[in-house]
Amino acid sequence: MNSSVKYWDRSAERYARRPIADPGAYQRKLQITQRYLRPCMNVMEFGCGTGSTALVHAPLVNSYLATDASPRMIDIARKRMADGPAKGLRFEVATLEDLDHRHEEFDAILGLNILHLLPDPASTIERILALLKRGGVFVSNTACLKDTRGYLRPVAALAHYLHLTPYVHFLSRKELERDLRSAGFRIQFRWVPESTKDVYFLIATKEK
Repeated sequence: MNSSVKYWDRSAERYARRPIADPGAYQRKLQITQRYLRPCMNVMEFGCGTGSTALVHAPLVNSYLATDASPRMIDIARKRMADGPAKGLRFEVATLEDLDHRHEEFDAILGLNILHLLPDPASTIERILALLKRGGVFVSNTACLKDTRGYLRPVAALAHYLHLTPYVHFLSRKELERDLRSAGFRIQFRWVPESTKDVYFLIATKEK
C-alpha cells in the first residue's frame, strides 16, 4: 500500500465528517453533471472517497461503479449506501489501472478532486479515454494549484515526504486542457468557481 493510500485510510473518518467547503458550488457541479447523464448510461467514478457524489448520481443512470484506492473510504461509502441504497450502484476498492481490461465500456467517467493527487495526470487521462465509449463524457474537478498557489510546491513536497499529506501534483488549467485535447477529448464546459478559484471544473467528450 503506497503512502497516499495509507494517508487516506487514516483520514477517512475525519474526511467523512468534514462539511462541504462550498455547498453552492457543489450543487451547481451536480446539476451541470446531470445534464450529461441519461438513464441508459453505465458510469464509473474513480477516487470516489466516501461516496457522497455517487449516491446522488447513481439513481439517474443504468449502472454506477464507484472506486477508490482506499479500503477505509470504500467501507464508509458502503455503509452510507446501506442507509440509502441506490439500484445499480457498486463501491469497489480499485485504481484505474485495475480497470484497464474494461476497454470502451463506460458512457461517462467522473474524476472529482483526484487528478492533482496522481503523479502523472496525462497518462491517467489517456486511461480514461480508453475506458470510455466514443462520445463518452469525462467530468473532472481539479485543483490547478500552479495557477493559484505555486509558491506552496516545496511545502507540499516536504509535507508529503513527512507523511503528513498525500502527494499533490501542481497543475495549471492550461496544462490540464492540453492533456485532455492531446488524449482525444473535446472540452464542452469550463468553470472556475468565484469562491474557490483553485478548482477547475471541466466536462469533456471523447472525440476519437
